[in-house]
Amino acid sequence: MAILLPQQYFSLAAGVGKSYYENLAGGINAAVTVQNDSAFPVDLVLTRVNAPVVTYSIPAFNSLTLSVNLLLVAALLATPAGPVFGYISIATSDF
Repeated sequence: MAILLPQQYFSLAAGVGKSYYENLAGGINAAVTVQNDSAFPVDLVLTRVNAPVVTYSIPAFNSLTLSVNLLLVAALLATPAGPVFGYISIATSDF
């Protein structure tokens, strides 16, 4: 069964990070979309079961969608370059 979680808007000051999804029960398959509407890059940090933490940099005025197996945590981190804003959407599945 797939579940589309509510779209979450973010507004982070330079150098600030925040978690937007956590699954502490062993991970779940998910699709993560980040839309960066700011003039500075934002980092998407993904933690998965038995895998290294992966960070994707999303440039200014761009978006990124990823399919992730066994997602534990999805977080956003504003770079020291400046504040960022936009939205993050997460859809999970139990296949």
